[in-house]
Amino acid sequence: MSTMRFRTTFVLSISVLLAAVAPVRADLAVFTDGRVLRVEDACLVGEEIHLRLRGGGILEIAATRIDRVVDDEVDHTSNRDGFGGACDASWRQFRLPDEIPYADLIEDAAREAKIHPRLLAALVRAESAFDPVAVSRVGARGLTQLMPSAAADHGVLDPFDPAENLRGGASHLRLMLDRFESLPLALAAYNAGAATVERYGDVPPYRETRGFLRGILEEFCKPCGD
Repeated sequence: MSTMRFRTTFVLSISVLLAAVAPVRADLAVFTDGRVLRVEDACLVGEEIHLRLRGGGILEIAATRIDRVVDDEVDHTSNRDGFGGACDASWRQFRLPDEIPYADLIEDAAREAKIHPRLLAALVRAESAFDPVAVSRVGARGLTQLMPSAAADHGVLDPFDPAENLRGGASHLRLMLDRFESLPLALAAYNAGAATVERYGDVPPYRETRGFLRGILEEFCKPCGD
């Protein structure tokens, strides 16, 4: 009996120790006005995004005031290598493979925004895996995972309509390309918010953002037919 109690106490002690040293989940809420707030969690509730503050309490913010919410997990294992952006993001007449869902709509939206169809297709794959009704926990919606603020900025009334969503997502990426004049920085801003990129003056060190970039650039920049 005493041995059992010792083992139970030992297991409980190890569990408490692991809980104490385990990393605490955190998010970065990037506001449309450029402010950045580190929070414990964020979720969409109706037309608001509720930010659970680190010191306790919840901040209720209109969803249209939040640019992006990104997982605040720094990637210590890699650097910016591989984000050279040597491939050309500009519009080019290109027929996407028939197996790409919504290929015609992607090509139309890419043409209107003057970006390469393969780039937009890679972004859609990374954002939603071509699911037109995908919704994130913070309210990013549809094929290009438009946040309510971006949908409003680009006049998207129904983010679940594939054509509207693609038009809005392509327009938002075009806006980021014009703003940062760099494909890696534009993609980083699309994922983590423009204010986050400006804050670092480079691709932010967040694991989520760097993984997002790698996936898109590897697909878009590889030679056709590979």
